[in-house]
Amino acid sequence: MKKTVLFFALFFLTFSLSSFEMHKFYVAIFQVQFVPEKKRIQITSRIFLDDLNKALEKKYHQKTTIGIGSEKPEDLILLKKYFAENLKIKLNNQQQSLNYISSEVEEDVLVSYLSIKEITKFQNLSIQNSLLMDWNSEQQNIMHFTANGVKNSLNFTDSSKSQMLKY
Repeated sequence: MKKTVLFFALFFLTFSLSSFEMHKFYVAIFQVQFVPEKKRIQITSRIFLDDLNKALEKKYHQKTTIGIGSEKPEDLILLKKYFAENLKIKLNNQQQSLNYISSEVEEDVLVSYLSIKEITKFQNLSIQNSLLMDWNSEQQNIMHFTANGVKNSLNFTDSSKSQMLKY
């Protein structure tokens, strides 16, 4: 009897564990900070390399190897273009130019640094963040903002690609 109960318990455990599928969480993190003494907004993004390369390949129909070590100069051009097309920021209803500074790899994440220069003050910040959403509709982009002593966080999804903050 004990063997039968043990068999069914192991069978049930094996069956129940095998019926669960691992679900990958698609998220990118952005840190946005207004630095008044430098008259700029500094942006740091953290995006998984495999997701980014897949998104670039889908959008531009070119295989990229960003952060893998064998990247080509064309890959960097596509990365900058992708940021410009999918991350847009308006201050006081005026579109701002993002300046790509550099990127580095931390394990399987590409950390990119961008900035907006010559900013003295602003009352509202309008953001469109659709990075990776054209590749995967489950993508979430979480942006943490620090400006004028106030911290805010926004979550961008496929159904909510544009949002606004008021200061």
